[in-house]
Amino acid sequence: MVQRGLFYEELALDVRYVHRPGRTLTEADNVLFSTLTMNPQALHLDAAFASSQPFGARLVNSLMTLSVLVGSSVAQLTQGTIVANLGFTNVRFPHPLFHGDTLYSSTVVTSKRLSSSRPGQGVVTLEHTGENQDGVVVATATRSVLWWCQDAAR
Repeated sequence: MVQRGLFYEELALDVRYVHRPGRTLTEADNVLFSTLTMNPQALHLDAAFASSQPFGARLVNSLMTLSVLVGSSVAQLTQGTIVANLGFTNVRFPHPLFHGDTLYSSTVVTSKRLSSSRPGQGVVTLEHTGENQDGVVVATATRSVLWWCQDAAR
C-alpha cells in the first residue's frame, strides 16, 4: 500500500487532525533555514544582539515555524492528494519559538466545496495551529487548498 493523504471525500469538517511526531527545532535548523532563504535578521543569527532584545535570545525564524507547521500535516492529509496551495491568510505568531523548542501541530478542516471550474477537484480551507512543548500556541494559519476527489486522482 502506498502512503497517501486523504482525498476530498475523506475529509471531515470540524475534526481536529493531530500531527505527530512533533519537531524539535535546533540552532542548526534555524541558521540553515535563515541563510538558505537569504534572511540575515540578527534576531535569528546573532546571539549577542538577540540577548539585548526583548526576548533575550535568538528566535526561530517565523517562516521556518510556518513551514514546519504546514509540512507536518503532509503525511496525514495531503501527500499525493492535493493539486496546489491556493493561499494563506490570517498567519499569526502569538509567541516565539526558541532553539530547542518542540513544535506540535494540528489541523481543522473548516470548509470544503467542489470546484465549479475544475471537475474532480475541491476547494478546502484548513486552520493550522502550532503549539510548543508547553502547550503555548506559537503559530496559526488559514490555508486554502485545491484538493483531488478520489475518482479523479491520478
